Amino acid sequence: MKLTELKFISEKREKDFAKLGVYSCEDLVRLYPRDFLDLTEVSLISEAEHNSQILVSCEVLNAELNRFARRPYVKALCQQQGCVFTAVWFNQPYVAQKLKPGQYLFYGRVQNRYGMGASMVNPSFEPADKNRNLKGVIPVYPLAGGLTQSVVRSAVREALTKTVPSSFIPEQLRRKYELVSLSESYRRLHNPQSMEDVKKASSRIALEEYFLLISAFRVIKGYGDRVRVNTYSVTEKDVSDFMSRFPFRFTGGQLSAVREIYDNVHSPSQMNRLLQGDVGSGKTAVALTGIFMALRSGFQAVMLAPTEVLARQNFALIERYFPDYNCALLVGSTPAAEKREIKKQLKNGGIDVICGTHAVIQKDVLFKNLAFVVCDEQQRFGVAQRASLSEKGEGADVLIMSATPIPRTLSLIFYGDLDITTIKDKPAARQEITTAVIPSSKYGDMLDYIASQTKLGRQAYFVCPKIEGDDEGTVMSVTELYEDLSSKMRGVRLALLHGKMKEAEKNAVMADFKAKKYDCLVSTTVIEVGVDVPDATVMVIYNAERFGLSQLHQLRGRVGRGSEKSWCFLLMGSDTPQARERLSVIKNNSDGFKIAEADLELRGGGDFMGTRQSGRVLSEIRNLKFPASVIFTAKAITDEAFSGGFEITALRAAALEKYKKLEDVVLN
Repeated sequence: MKLTELKFISEKREKDFAKLGVYSCEDLVRLYPRDFLDLTEVSLISEAEHNSQILVSCEVLNAELNRFARRPYVKALCQQQGCVFTAVWFNQPYVAQKLKPGQYLFYGRVQNRYGMGASMVNPSFEPADKNRNLKGVIPVYPLAGGLTQSVVRSAVREALTKTVPSSFIPEQLRRKYELVSLSESYRRLHNPQSMEDVKKASSRIALEEYFLLISAFRVIKGYGDRVRVNTYSVTEKDVSDFMSRFPFRFTGGQLSAVREIYDNVHSPSQMNRLLQGDVGSGKTAVALTGIFMALRSGFQAVMLAPTEVLARQNFALIERYFPDYNCALLVGSTPAAEKREIKKQLKNGGIDVICGTHAVIQKDVLFKNLAFVVCDEQQRFGVAQRASLSEKGEGADVLIMSATPIPRTLSLIFYGDLDITTIKDKPAARQEITTAVIPSSKYGDMLDYIASQTKLGRQAYFVCPKIEGDDEGTVMSVTELYEDLSSKMRGVRLALLHGKMKEAEKNAVMADFKAKKYDCLVSTTVIEVGVDVPDATVMVIYNAERFGLSQLHQLRGRVGRGSEKSWCFLLMGSDTPQARERLSVIKNNSDGFKIAEADLELRGGGDFMGTRQSGRVLSEIRNLKFPASVIFTAKAITDEAFSGGFEITALRAAALEKYKKLEDVVLN
């Protein structure tokens, strides 16, 4: 059913909804709230934790507009049960006219730190005697264009009267697992009476989504292994001789991974394998050994990287370890004439191995006998992108790599279409990284220490979560941080990097940092996984409580790649018991897989699997909050559905459609 068939949905609003990926009533029902306002209880601001969002009943004593500040603001003096506090609204001068002395309800974020007294920033408000909006549990939806919360809420409510998704779980299994109606769960999610409604509805909807996702992998896997086309002639001695080229001994985990790949390419079936390992576990050396197996057997190979910086780094390794083969680099900035020559040589077999970015996936890039494909940092590519590359060679073997730790049980669920190889150990030469949580009182000392390290030729990363700050003052923008550090660290060469910069500019900054033209890199999380800067010994992460533990571990892995002692400093923007508990895990643990298990347990399935940790889950479930146990229940139900003799024809069709949608998942 088209959106324009709903009341008040004009063509303009239809286009705005399209920006959210909503094109029909069915899509609208699946537009999950990004948050909920719990307005069922009034709180005391004197007892509120810093950065918490609460509803307060208070008396406004006065409100004044300051027009002459850098950012005009309205400031109100308020009182609640003898506790006097302030409320501030930035860039909303009209608030001064609306607020009159009297009783009000405020809902917003509390600032309550450093002994400066409580305040609220940009709270919503309404007179206490006209309480129409600030009550109950209110869904908050993502917005685009000219859409407002009121418009989206009304549209969703009407869409629920037109269509509600039905369950594909066999009825017998729904009864066995005591699953509530899926249609009722959607209604509860969009019109909850309590936060318990939200929890139960989210869990039921997430279970259905994961049931379809896992079923999709079962269906794809059930098609049977594809028969091997390319016959490898490489021997075990050949592989052993190649590994001796490396200046280190392979770990037990690396040797086991090489053995699995060797056995795979000599088996009757085509390889489709995930190689996962923690930061610094040596996955690239294993991948290069796999590439050698193809080259030694007379085939071509390709190594795909998500960015030009990483592609160039991989190409340098390929040139070093394959001096007796013809190698090439194909990236977006490769000159047109050189691109034409590379494509010509690839097609006639003049190039044995090529390293590149998305430029390699283009339709006019053809190979003579491509047999081995490596995708580095697989979560950065969609399913369709990887498939289009592997299809450039008939029956090509595929090895995709991920440095994002994910618990083994979840790997079996979410990479169900792949065979999985995990490297658990690390090379002995890798430096241990000491992690410390830095209190605000020690911030200046930390900067002095980093400045002293740069004088010794060492480098540092400063990472903050956002390109832009917020009016609530809880997050400093990367540009504000850059300016602040520039004033405090005189004589230190600072570079700025963030996602809004052009690709060529980002590549240049990273290349210059690696070449030591800068001492410190001030960045958002766009600093690349896998980029090797041996002289980087310090990682500073601002608002660390806002990151997932696995993401913190990934960022920490950018240092400790040389011979010098390395540090990771964590700074908290919100000092709550939950934040301290989470950061203690990263502080006291260096095993990425254990950290991922803890992350899953602490954050739940919605937060953990809806972010870049997974790389395979549809973005539509990111806003759902549910315990991780839901995922394992979905796995159990899927196993029963496929093995219990149930009629699952419709399920197979829906699962295949689900799998097709995975090609749209490309994480930035």
